[in-house]
Amino acid sequence: MQKYLIKNTQIVNEGKVYASDLLIADGKIHKIAPQITTNHGATEINGEGLYLLPGVIDDQVHFREPGLTHKATIYTESKAAVAGGTTSFMEMPNTIPPVFTQELLEQKYAIGANTSLANFSFFMGTSNDNQQEVLKTNEKRKNVCGIKIFMGSSTGGLLVDNPLSLEKIFSESELLIATHCEDERIIKKNLEQLKATGRPIVAADHPQIRNEEACFESSFYAIQLAKKFNSRLHILHISTERELQLFSNMLPLAEKRITAEVCVHHLHFTSDDYAKLGNQIKCNPAIKAPFNKEALWKALLDDRLDIIATDHAPHTWAEKQEDYLHAHAGLPLVQHSLLLMMKYVQEGRISLEEVVQKMSHSVATCFNIADRGFIREGYQADLVLLDRKQSTTISKDNILYKCAWSPLEGATLPGAITHSFVNGHLVYDNGRFDESRKGERLFFNR
Repeated sequence: MQKYLIKNTQIVNEGKVYASDLLIADGKIHKIAPQITTNHGATEINGEGLYLLPGVIDDQVHFREPGLTHKATIYTESKAAVAGGTTSFMEMPNTIPPVFTQELLEQKYAIGANTSLANFSFFMGTSNDNQQEVLKTNEKRKNVCGIKIFMGSSTGGLLVDNPLSLEKIFSESELLIATHCEDERIIKKNLEQLKATGRPIVAADHPQIRNEEACFESSFYAIQLAKKFNSRLHILHISTERELQLFSNMLPLAEKRITAEVCVHHLHFTSDDYAKLGNQIKCNPAIKAPFNKEALWKALLDDRLDIIATDHAPHTWAEKQEDYLHAHAGLPLVQHSLLLMMKYVQEGRISLEEVVQKMSHSVATCFNIADRGFIREGYQADLVLLDRKQSTTISKDNILYKCAWSPLEGATLPGAITHSFVNGHLVYDNGRFDESRKGERLFFNR
């Protein structure tokens, strides 16, 4: 493999920013030193004025393959990911067919190996009647990121609402269990009450239908199950102030059995934005009233929320233009998540070191990812160079998602990703891609 020597850069890692050189060899971080005086036959990159970050690890994306490739593919979305500084992802099982068997799970890994420009892992899917198949994943605990349970409405049989099914998985799974928590009964009740008014239902009603109560009751139930069986539980995309009382910052992340994440859109948008964006920001769980956003930021910074992710969920523009009840739920975000957080770095709401902590270090720690997520000698060289002096304006000309739109279109974000390395391979260089090498399957220290 080609060697690279990054000179005179500012490394952002483990709570510090410091000047250094860094040598990449054999796909790994070979040496970190203030001055590396010989280039070891490496291609030299001038990192002066640039910040070197560990690549973002996004633990929640929907890349739609197989079965929904009119929206996205693992190739197209991984390309968008690396252009935005995300070098590894974990993808969800709600494809067609849903990932309900070990054979279907491995088929997705084969697609990833053949087409993904980023490193990858795939969650095993659950239904009310595939527990035996789910528990076979215990044998793959070192090379599968986790089990995904939709404890709220979903499609294709993915909703798991049978208490016996849930108890069996929570009691016997040896892997991390990731949950989407919304109470289906509450959602249906709220929807029927709105329909009874006789007025048209619009996007601004979404947070009333999928309200704080629906999120809290489901998250509370998941935590009760996890505490009963000492399960390793990770609750995805927390969106309400009320849920935050369920999480603690009393233990180091590595010792937590129950963890939680927040998504960039819940940190950025509020219900006030439905007036302008409508169904573009319809997603599950819903973007809610502004006080929830403020509470999420507070919990992120005091470590009750452990991870920042995207829940990248592309749909076609036509699917988003349907009336509210038929418009698909989800936002495409993976290309711009790091730069969106740079907006809040610029505003002083969060530090760059904290962004790296929540988007790289903590994901690696939470999932026990082997040799990634930190800038350390001997680790895989998943690295991103960020130019903070530039800015990036999001437009149809530079959106790489197959769906070709973004709810952030027209925004100018501070910073630009100049280089992305995946396993030491320079896959993205100032707008140019080298697709000669693909990403690798993630492994886990379990």
